[in-house]
Amino acid sequence: MNIIEDTRSYETWLAQFCSLVASDLDYKHLQMARSDDPFPFFRGTYFRWARLWPQVCAELHDAPPILAIGDVHLENFGTWRDAEGRLCWGINDFDEVDVLPYTQDLVRLAASTHFARRAGLLDIHLVPASDAILRGYRESLELGGHPFVLEEHHERLRLMATAGDRDPKRFWEKLTALLRFPAVEPPASACKAMLSSIPKDVSLEYRVRPKAGVGSLGKPRFVALGLWQGGWICREAKAIAPPATAWLTGHNEVRPTGAVTAAIRSPDPFYCVGTEWVARRLGPHCSRIELAHLPTADVSRLLEAMGAEIANVHLGSGNAKAVSGDLAKRPKDWLPTAAKAMAERIEKDWIEWQAVK
Repeated sequence: MNIIEDTRSYETWLAQFCSLVASDLDYKHLQMARSDDPFPFFRGTYFRWARLWPQVCAELHDAPPILAIGDVHLENFGTWRDAEGRLCWGINDFDEVDVLPYTQDLVRLAASTHFARRAGLLDIHLVPASDAILRGYRESLELGGHPFVLEEHHERLRLMATAGDRDPKRFWEKLTALLRFPAVEPPASACKAMLSSIPKDVSLEYRVRPKAGVGSLGKPRFVALGLWQGGWICREAKAIAPPATAWLTGHNEVRPTGAVTAAIRSPDPFYCVGTEWVARRLGPHCSRIELAHLPTADVSRLLEAMGAEIANVHLGSGNAKAVSGDLAKRPKDWLPTAAKAMAERIEKDWIEWQAVK
């Protein structure tokens, strides 16, 4: 099947689990067709990646399986406050978690640097990017995990996490701009998910959160906004569905909870996965970090940290010995070779998509 047929098939399958938002899907399709920037296409087609992976990277498909992130890329990292109020950093989107070869997460992150460079958003070539990712991954495996708490350590990550639109005043100006739009009544199950962590005496207003991200565009999203004790608070509920890999394999299990709770990290106490919705707190330091906010001065060290965070998640599967043994046997250039092969195949789809759209 080609990219057009697979997109239609995947979206039809996804609609079994939630009521897709047609306008958001249309917007997503237009973003995927941008001729100046291949990154939205890459982010919006993880289902296609899942289809192509065993064909293009057959030699990596039999690597030791772990509970993998699946749709990992440069903008799948963000910050949160842990139970002690400390600022933490790491993977912040677990929608596509599934049991996969550990190699897939590493290849997808490396491939995302290729597309970000093509778009002029990141200045690093694929080989040094892959080397940095693997350095961080290996080091974290050897240490048994390396949680990223940004209070007194990781100065560069801390500066990234507090920059630009993540400034509290700017953040709340942007988010509360949603209040200009009509109020909505989310499904009762979505309200329940958001209310589970909100103080009882808050008067809330509900809004649709439009056009957030790329990969999850089309899934319903709602926010609950309210003033409490002198400032704004917000919760988000996003419809949850089985991972895109389930579209190919047929299983319908949702697995984010297992990956999050087992990962080597200080968790976000407001992140909650239910049967229909995943709820979380939104705040200036509780959200994903966009490419525009990534530092360009020290990209290599940032990619090392990303590789280490992937290992933090993989270590939760308790399969570190098998992963380390397999990793030691791989040829030196396996990661950039595989990332280049996948990127080239995805680019062919991108060109085909533009021709049709």
